[in-house]
Amino acid sequence: WGALATLSAQEGLRGRPFANIFSLSDGPPGPCGGSGVPYLYLTDMEISVQDLEVNSNASLTVSLAQTPYCRKHRYDPQNPLCAHIIFVGSIVKVNDTEAGLAKKALFTRHPEMESWPKDHNWFFAKFNITNIWVLDYFGGLKIVTPEEYYSVKP
Repeated sequence: WGALATLSAQEGLRGRPFANIFSLSDGPPGPCGGSGVPYLYLTDMEISVQDLEVNSNASLTVSLAQTPYCRKHRYDPQNPLCAHIIFVGSIVKVNDTEAGLAKKALFTRHPEMESWPKDHNWFFAKFNITNIWVLDYFGGLKIVTPEEYYSVKP
């Protein structure tokens, strides 16, 4: 999961930052399972998705705080040694060709999703990454290009 920040389109919050938690996956578990592309399972009923319909730009933060790593090392989630990555880009619906990959990626890691109410009109989307920042040590962010990110082999 990660924290997705949008610019709110909601009455009373319009234009202000708004963050929400989303389950995501870049592929099924196992070696060579991840593609690096964050896929999401969304519905237009969700408040952040309504924001994205007005402005598809967003940022997504994923942290090692959600793993045992930081707890094991007694790192506070804000400690840079409890590394996190911030993606900036936009959310787009996947095409029919990519929908099968997104479905496999999400439903293998989040099997409960498959039983969510069908009348919510769920759809698959992906995060198109344009900028990446990594905070993994004191002293500031490291900038990683999307090309560098996607060229890493697991």
